[in-house]
Amino acid sequence: MAVFVVAEAGMTHDGSLGHAIRMAEVAAECGVDAVKFQLHDAEAETTRDAPSPPYFQGESRYEYFRRTAFDDEQWAALKQACEAAGVEFLCSVFSTRAVERLERLGVARYKIGSGEVTNLELVQVVAATGKPVLLTSGMSSWPELDAAVGAAGADVTVLQCTSEYPTPAERVGLNVLAELRERYGKPVGFSDHTLGNYAAFAAVVLGAIVVEKHFTLSRDLYGPDARFASEPHELEDLVDGVRELEAMLASPVDKDDVAQLAEMKQVFEKSVVSTREIPAGAEISREMVAAKKPGTGIPARMLPEVLGRKAKADIPADTVITEDLLA
Repeated sequence: MAVFVVAEAGMTHDGSLGHAIRMAEVAAECGVDAVKFQLHDAEAETTRDAPSPPYFQGESRYEYFRRTAFDDEQWAALKQACEAAGVEFLCSVFSTRAVERLERLGVARYKIGSGEVTNLELVQVVAATGKPVLLTSGMSSWPELDAAVGAAGADVTVLQCTSEYPTPAERVGLNVLAELRERYGKPVGFSDHTLGNYAAFAAVVLGAIVVEKHFTLSRDLYGPDARFASEPHELEDLVDGVRELEAMLASPVDKDDVAQLAEMKQVFEKSVVSTREIPAGAEISREMVAAKKPGTGIPARMLPEVLGRKAKADIPADTVITEDLLA
């Protein structure tokens, strides 16, 4: 199964539809499968005095969500732009009202962010749509995640995630991928908050079929996510790396099948070669032969078996010895 690569555009558009559309276009050029935004509805999901995360204190959470929100017509335009660019439009939901709006829009799947895992009513509403669910586990205990996975329906992919921005290497939790797969019997993925692509590459090798990475056109942009996100050249590198890893993982190599390396073996391996002129009828001694390139004669590993055999004809010095030269 191909890895589903998601560019997490989030709210980095800062309320500009044109910026959001351009993010989708650039992410598509980088080769991702989907571009994910966040449908925040301030009235439906947060109180006016709810605190902002510690890494973003520019404005209140409520005002930020209200100021950057798109109306339904704008969401429809953004979805259409994604489809025109050849990528799936994906959205995280944070309220049941958001689910209702996206259902009218006709999305293909849903993303439930780490902060909504304990909001079981929302998880159940999403599951009731019958569409695939990506469930992120960044701040959940096992009991909390057990309940959410149980509520998410049959078609759920559980993503390992650590809700630290940026996530240090020792907090990535790659070991959790195997634990998730064993515990739930579901596909697993990885939502990456590290700087760089190493963690995502490792997750793919460990079986992640979904990889999500925050994306921005520039880390200098305003907002909570831009400074931790990948710029276009880094996102392109992520996609290229994932596709290379897919090819590697899908193409097991038989170490005994060396036929395709025959030409290289002749160039780089060694044969039994005469070190001096060997007269016809002479018995081959160790001083008469050595292992030298190329590998077109009797293989060097068989040198001991050549000793004691006789030359059929005169063998000049520095000659690759083949079976037809020996009795």
